[in-house]
Amino acid sequence: MNEKSEAKARTDTVAKPPFRVGLSGKLLLLTILFVMLAEVLIYVPSIANVRTMWLKDRAATARLAVLALDATPDNMVPQELAKRLLDGAGATAVVVKFGDTRRLLSVADMPLTVQDSIDLRSYSYMSSIIDAFATLATGGSRTIRVLDSAPMGGEFIEIILPERSLYRAMILASQNILWVSLVISIVTAMLVYATLIWLFVRPLRNMTVQMMRFAQNPEDASRILSPSRRADEIGLAERELARMQYELSQTLYQKSRLASLGLAVSKINHDLRNLLSSAQLMSDRIGNLREPLVAQLAPKLMRALDRAISYCQQTLAYGRAQEPLPMRKSVSVEHLVEEVRDTLNLNESSQIGWVPSVERGLMMDADPEQMFRVLLNLARNSIEALQTRVPNEPARDQVRVVGRREGAVVVLEVADTGPGLPPRTREHLFEPFHGSVRSGGTGLGLAIAAEIVRLHGGDIKLVDGTIGAAFRISIPDRPAQLDSYRENKLRA
Repeated sequence: MNEKSEAKARTDTVAKPPFRVGLSGKLLLLTILFVMLAEVLIYVPSIANVRTMWLKDRAATARLAVLALDATPDNMVPQELAKRLLDGAGATAVVVKFGDTRRLLSVADMPLTVQDSIDLRSYSYMSSIIDAFATLATGGSRTIRVLDSAPMGGEFIEIILPERSLYRAMILASQNILWVSLVISIVTAMLVYATLIWLFVRPLRNMTVQMMRFAQNPEDASRILSPSRRADEIGLAERELARMQYELSQTLYQKSRLASLGLAVSKINHDLRNLLSSAQLMSDRIGNLREPLVAQLAPKLMRALDRAISYCQQTLAYGRAQEPLPMRKSVSVEHLVEEVRDTLNLNESSQIGWVPSVERGLMMDADPEQMFRVLLNLARNSIEALQTRVPNEPARDQVRVVGRREGAVVVLEVADTGPGLPPRTREHLFEPFHGSVRSGGTGLGLAIAAEIVRLHGGDIKLVDGTIGAAFRISIPDRPAQLDSYRENKLRA
C-alpha cells in the first residue's frame, strides 16, 4: 500500500467513527435525568405539605366542634348534631382536655384502635415527609390520632380519624403536582437544552468539523477555522485553534518549500560541479600566463572556484544535510575579512564603502571556510539592504566589520548604515524562510550563519540601538587550546 492509500485510509478512519451517542444525545439524556430528579425534588416536599395542611384544616374544624360542645347545656350534644360536627371534621371522635378533665364528642360507643399519632404542635419537616409516604404506602387503611392546640385555654385537642379521606386528597394533589411540575419541567428543559445547544454544542460541532476538514489538507489556508467574536472560553478555544492551524499550515508550507529546494539543488548539483570543474581547469591554464594582472587575479579566481565546488559537494545546509562539524584551527581575522571584501568586489571605486576595524594580528580559533561563509552572508545581506536606496554614496552607505578579542572570546561585528530590520523580521530572524527582507529572498543566509556559529559553541545576535542592522558574533576558544597555551607559557 502506497503513502496516498495509507493517508486516505487514515482519513476515512477519522471521518467515519463508529456509531456512538453524540454530544447532543448525551445532553438530551442528562436533561431528561435532571428533569426527573427535579420532579422528585418538587413532589416530595409538596405532598408532605399537602398532608400537613389537610390535618391542620381538620384540627381547625374540630375546634369549632369543641366550641359547639361547650355552648350546649351540661355539655350534652344531640347525636344528630354530634354526627354533623364530626363529619365536618372528618373524624370519628374529638377529645379536648382542660386540666384534669376531658370532654368527648364521639359517634362510637366502643373505643377505636389507633395505628399512629401525630402531634401538630411539634411536627418536624422530616416527620411530615416520612408520614406522607407511609399514608400512601398503606392506602389510607389506618386510623390516626392528631393532637393540636385547644381553644378556650384547653391543654390540647385530640382528633381520631381514618386516613381514607386523607389518602384520596393526597392522590388528587399528587396528580395536580405531577401535571404542573411536568409542564414546568418540560418547558424549562427545552429552554435549557436549546440554550446549551446554541452556546456549546453547535460551536464544538463546528470546531470538530473544521478540524477534520483541515486534517484532510493542512496546507490549504482556506480550511483554517474562522473564529467568532465570542469573549468566553469557546471563543478563546476557537482563536487558539485557528492560530495553531495557521502556524501548522505555515510550517508545512515551509517544509514543502525546503523539500522542493533540496530536490532542485540535488538535480543541479551534478551538472554545476562539472561546469565548475571545467572552469577550474581553464583557470589553471590562465594561471600559467605571465601577465602581472593575470598573475594577481588567478589565485583569487582559483580559490573562489574551489569554494564553489566545495559548496556543491555539501549541497544546501538546510536542504538535505546539516552543516558538518567545524575543522577548527588558528585563523587570521584580517585575512578572512580581506577575502570577504575581495569576493564581494568592494574596492575604492565601489559605491558602497567597506570599513574594516580589526585588531592587528587578531587570531581566531575556528573553521576558516565556515567563518568565511558567516561573514560573507552577513556582509552580502548588508549590501542588499544598502542597495535598496540607490544611488549609493560610499560616505553614507557603508559596511563595517569590527574584530576584537575579549579574553578567551573573539568578537566580530558586521554592521551597515542601511534602513535596518522591520519588527516582523526580528521575531523570526534566524529561522529559514523568515529572516529575508528582500523580495524573493530565501532567508537562509542568517539561518546558515546561526547554525555555523552554534557549532563553534558561539553566539550570534542582533545589536539594538544602532544605525541600520548590526550583528555581533562571539566565538570562544577551545578549552584544549587554552590548556596548551598555558603549558607553553609555563615552559617558556
